[in-house]
Amino acid sequence: MILTLHSSTTLHEVNALAKRLTGMGLTPLVQHQDGVFQIALIKGIDDKVNLSAFAQLPHVKAVVPMHENYKLSAREVKSDRTVIQVGDCAIGGGDCVVMAGPCAIEDEAQIFQIAKAVAQAGARFLRGGAFKPRTSPYSFQGLGEQGLQLMQAAAKEYGLLSVSEVVAEKDVNLVASYIDMLQIGARNMQNFPLLQAVGKTDRPVLLKRGPSATYQELLLAAEYIMSQGNEKVILCERGIRTFEPYSRNTLDLAAVPILHELSHLPVIVDPSHGTGLRHCIAPMSLAAKACGADGLIIEVHHTPDASVTDAKQAISCEAFEDLMGRLALLD
Repeated sequence: MILTLHSSTTLHEVNALAKRLTGMGLTPLVQHQDGVFQIALIKGIDDKVNLSAFAQLPHVKAVVPMHENYKLSAREVKSDRTVIQVGDCAIGGGDCVVMAGPCAIEDEAQIFQIAKAVAQAGARFLRGGAFKPRTSPYSFQGLGEQGLQLMQAAAKEYGLLSVSEVVAEKDVNLVASYIDMLQIGARNMQNFPLLQAVGKTDRPVLLKRGPSATYQELLLAAEYIMSQGNEKVILCERGIRTFEPYSRNTLDLAAVPILHELSHLPVIVDPSHGTGLRHCIAPMSLAAKACGADGLIIEVHHTPDASVTDAKQAISCEAFEDLMGRLALLD
């Protein structure tokens, strides 16, 4: 539930009330919106609670029940859009932040060449996989820590931030020591121990929607992260599995306005995994920005057909530069 306090309530009185609620076995979240304090009770409340009892607490003007199971990420808890600061880059602040790079880090020459190209074209983040959970155990699985080291060096060389996937609990601190933003891949969206582990770090988390996940399931996965204290979560629409076999997935761009309506968290789009088709990356990127996406994450390779992973959905450095120019026109 959400307690709206009287406009005359002081910060000292708010803190005293929050302490009282904590003593009742509840978890209060204090927010200040439009000049008024609100306290959202996100833990310890069940459906049978007596709302009138809370209305009698000091300084409480109104009590409103929460209708969603996801408490921390819900729009009803926080009406203002969350802006997540990563280094000097703000995600959710109005700009469409572009993250670009190879699906997998293959070697030093490859990651440095691609980093230089995407930086010159205007990307803010270098993306790349050091740990690659593949459908087949015989496929390239990534360079591991060596890949993280190469990515960190390439990003620093060209003034980029970095984002890379973490696939195991034991690797969370390792990846966080090299990378600016942790990515949870679609296959791990409901790996709850992993979500809780990244929730205990101070790194922003890019959470990808699972191939068969509903919007509510995605937001509840975000809740696992946020409930551990890390509220810097960015949602990512990367396509869902439907009956259509032509494309790798069906890119659900309706997710952008819907998730913005349901949640205050930033929403970005992955047109590479969303379609799996090189010729669809540019039009879907433009469409994603047009419908309000807070960012894009795009697979770029200097020789796409030679990419050891996801070659069919990687675009060339030249095609990425052209796309960045077209995205700029939408501004």
